[in-house]
Amino acid sequence: MAAFGTAAGRPLQGRDGAAGFRFTVYAALAVVIMYLDQRQHYLERLRYVLQAAAYPVQLAVNSPPAAWSSIRRSFEGRDQLQAENASLKARQRDLELRSMRYEDLARENAELRGLRAALPPVADRWLPAEIVNVQLSSLRQRLLIDRGAVNGVFKGQAVLDDRGLIGQTTNVGPWSAEVILITDPEHGTPVRIERTGLRTIAVGAGDATSLALPYLPANADIKQGDLLVTSGLGGVFPHGYPVARVTEVHREAVQPLAQVRAAPLAHIGTDSEVMLVWFRPDHPAAPAPQTATVNGVKAGNAALQPQAAPPRPTAAPAPAMPKPAPEAARTAPRT
Repeated sequence: MAAFGTAAGRPLQGRDGAAGFRFTVYAALAVVIMYLDQRQHYLERLRYVLQAAAYPVQLAVNSPPAAWSSIRRSFEGRDQLQAENASLKARQRDLELRSMRYEDLARENAELRGLRAALPPVADRWLPAEIVNVQLSSLRQRLLIDRGAVNGVFKGQAVLDDRGLIGQTTNVGPWSAEVILITDPEHGTPVRIERTGLRTIAVGAGDATSLALPYLPANADIKQGDLLVTSGLGGVFPHGYPVARVTEVHREAVQPLAQVRAAPLAHIGTDSEVMLVWFRPDHPAAPAPQTATVNGVKAGNAALQPQAAPPRPTAAPAPAMPKPAPEAARTAPRT
């Protein structure tokens, strides 16, 4: 029992009493400090100094989580930006495709409007056709279009574009038709010089940009820049429709014929669509109805092909005169 009274082993009651005393002192000191701070603000500067001293510690403690959160947000923002960028690029491509399609539709609409506006007044109806194939060699100038007999296309039908004459159909199938161009070497177009009214034939030169006028005399009234229009001869094209414009005129004293070249007004090498035209038969300028098929050779020269001359009118036969009587019959018998 004596051991409990030694210094090494003080009684529990003594320890509890000292702890209670210290608590009371600390509590009283805290109350006094709070009172003084509330009334006199003695601890304001002390708090300021302690806060400044504790800030680096707080920053060091909070930096790793903040840094990790910042890194995570940066990655999340980067992924989000990449996703938004990809979405915007896809949308941009879609809008570009739509814009291209809209531009194509607008161009087609403008072309159709131009074709419609270019119709001569003799046109009864028209049908646009798309060019499927093009042959522009020096020996053969042809087009293949996507309209045929099921669409009412017929052989020898005039084909135009928004600038001028293209040619005429030669071979017509159910769903397609072949068009011989005015620049084909085997095609001739009856034309008229608009300025003077002189008629001639424009022959294909085997070049999509050139026509020849080989039948003009050297003294013909024609000059560079003259407009050539259809003359209406041949029963295929109506008169007055633009064909070409004269680009070259050469005359030589020793040559009886002038050398004349003209450039077609139609966009023969670049057209994507053409126009098939039906003309009103009752119009004075309409071509004459065709009763015979048009051959592939010289298809545009129906009125210019060699034709049999009409028979010359013969005079009506004179009434028969009575034959003179024989000598024996004219003399009476002698008695």
